Amino acid sequence: MAECSLAVLNGPNLSRLGRREPGIYGKRTLEDISRGLMARFPDVRFNFFQTEYEGGLIEKLFDYEDGGSCSGVVLNAGALTHYSLALRDAIAAVSIPVVEVHLSNVHAREPFRRESVLAPVCLGVISGFGEDSYRLAVEALLKKGV
Repeated sequence: MAECSLAVLNGPNLSRLGRREPGIYGKRTLEDISRGLMARFPDVRFNFFQTEYEGGLIEKLFDYEDGGSCSGVVLNAGALTHYSLALRDAIAAVSIPVVEVHLSNVHAREPFRRESVLAPVCLGVISGFGEDSYRLAVEALLKKGV
């Protein structure tokens, strides 16, 4: 497998993984998920980023686009998924393919979580497989030749 660079972006509240509602989100931390991806895909250069701020995700997307440093993005935008038109517009503005991921099955939860304003501008959406959602997103990007 050729070496490539993928970004894994995480939004608000994901810094609390492992402690925040473990019955829904699991007991693994973002650090655990990152280490798991690096072990599973040793030929992939990953860039991991987490922020509590909408603008942080938007800035990273633009930085990756402008710097040409990432060929694909795995994005767990958390609650921003459901209402951030600014993030949606940023995804639409970049040429980098983005896969939206969720640890929980958002369609089996509260009605407001069932709508994603990001999905229409993403390559795909993976939801409900816990930390495997991230692995599946990386596999999907790699199969697309990213």
